[in-house]
Amino acid sequence: MRIPLIAGNWKMYKTVGEATTLVRDLLAGLGELSDREAIVCPPFTALAAVAALVADSPLGLGAQNLYPEAQGAFTGEVSPPMLVDIGCRYVIIGHSERRQYFGESDAFVNRKLRAALAHGLRPIVCVGESKPQRDAGQAEPIVTAQVRAALLEVPPAQMANVVIAYEPIWAIGTGDTATPADAQAMHAAIRATLAELYGAEIAATVRIQYGGSVKPDNIDELMAQPDIDGALVGGASLQAASFLRIIHYQ
Repeated sequence: MRIPLIAGNWKMYKTVGEATTLVRDLLAGLGELSDREAIVCPPFTALAAVAALVADSPLGLGAQNLYPEAQGAFTGEVSPPMLVDIGCRYVIIGHSERRQYFGESDAFVNRKLRAALAHGLRPIVCVGESKPQRDAGQAEPIVTAQVRAALLEVPPAQMANVVIAYEPIWAIGTGDTATPADAQAMHAAIRATLAELYGAEIAATVRIQYGGSVKPDNIDELMAQPDIDGALVGGASLQAASFLRIIHYQ
């Protein structure tokens, strides 16, 4: 049984004060979550304040990035032990914006993913294709190659802690969304790739999120697809009312 995971990626939004206000509003409307999991991923500066608020609540905490070394002379970077120490359980790895704007390669994403697992963090590893790649008919081979590269040397026993987020790059922040059928087709291709790598039994346990302009008015249809196990939510996670509606999808 795969427990759906709804994650809010706040990106470079929210001061500490804004973050705490949002989390208080979320907690006020969250209720008990018995059949799904919800987390927020604030910027680094707000992690400590949010961690204090969500402790002993149904709302979990994740970070948006990490550096794949435990410590060292890496000015401006944040290590896995630092994230664990502050209360994070999850960390987003290889978001398309990291790949596009900061040049993160598949190999670097793999280093980060393995570092996260080594320190007890659950990575949410992002994969996805651009519009030119999709238009050229290359979407599936591009995405499945990213999956294979991200999971290089990750042992089967660790896959229970890995979440994959399929985020079609052409849909992020554009208002465009893959149709539920298109999203399901890619999720099924990702799961088939996992089955090739780890066997059908393990593949059936891995959660695969959809991320790409997830909104209150499309979440129900997306979550009705058999291989969509949650959502990585950007803009709609910055307002309590919209993110709560997504968390409480039906």
